Amino acid sequence: MNTNQKVSPTGGDLEGAVAPIITGLLSYGMSGRIFHAPFLTTNPGFKFKAVVERSQKKAGARYQDVISYNSVDELLADDEIELVVVNTPNDTHFDFSMKALDAGKHVLLEKPAAATSAEAKIMFDRARKANRHLMLYQNRRWDSGFLLVKDVIESGRLGQLQEVYFRMDRYKRALSAKLFKETAATPANGLVYDLGAHLVDNAICLFGKPLSFTKTTGIYREGSEVPDYFTYHLKYPNQLNVFLTSGLLIAEVLPGFTAHGTEGSLVKERCDVQETQLDSGMLPTDACYGIEPEGSDGKLVLMDFDNKRKIEWITPPKGNYNGLFEAVHHTIRNNALYPITEEHIAWQLELLEA
Repeated sequence: MNTNQKVSPTGGDLEGAVAPIITGLLSYGMSGRIFHAPFLTTNPGFKFKAVVERSQKKAGARYQDVISYNSVDELLADDEIELVVVNTPNDTHFDFSMKALDAGKHVLLEKPAAATSAEAKIMFDRARKANRHLMLYQNRRWDSGFLLVKDVIESGRLGQLQEVYFRMDRYKRALSAKLFKETAATPANGLVYDLGAHLVDNAICLFGKPLSFTKTTGIYREGSEVPDYFTYHLKYPNQLNVFLTSGLLIAEVLPGFTAHGTEGSLVKERCDVQETQLDSGMLPTDACYGIEPEGSDGKLVLMDFDNKRKIEWITPPKGNYNGLFEAVHHTIRNNALYPITEEHIAWQLELLEA
């Protein structure tokens, strides 16, 4: 028996995990507090060593052993740190990722990877030259609803797919306090680069690169400089049409996932609970973590040869953002192929920057 073998919080073995990956966070804002620190401290494949906090030192209140550096340069100078999480504003992603790679670190980079596909290519080229991994944090691939839809579509039960709709609706009349999201002159701004990166990645994960696409955007909030509405129509082989939509002034939220095939339809509300649970302080190791509330089942409607409807209610699997961190660990320690590939990011940015 290998006594050095580590077991992940979800029960799977983390192969080759003789030593945890020493990790540093570039920010302890909402994303650091909710989407990264809870996993870096509960997944035995990682050690959360340090964070950058320029003013308020909040991380230490919860993680007493974590070093709080005053600058990115100080954290990058820490020779023990192997992996740097770049979770800073969108317009800093390119510069900070390049600095981290030049410092000999692996990089886990939040979406969007960059403002343009040209910048992304430079980053991936630099990662290869440095013999380091550049990995994108596309956590919505591990949402409970998306996992359910992926299972049903890949099962073939819907027949030949005709239409697929992915939506992320909000009602937020006020402009965001995060100016990089609201300023037209700032690269990678607005809803397209924010929520659009999630929806486009979901489509690419399931269907690959579209044959063609159209993109429509709009600005509806008073005083807004950047698009707060978008819709994409992606065309795929075999007459498959995929629609991706998001808006910040949608009063009646529509189902997040809808798929129509020649044999039936699937409808699923967007009910993933992970962000809410993590924000409340729940840990990913909690037995209730990732489980959607009762009444959140997906509705599968199948038609028989007599055109009679058969309805099934499908319970979604647990949401599992830890799956992304296990993929990061497997990539760094075992040089495995990270599931969000360079090609996926190039396709995504082609759509975002169009």
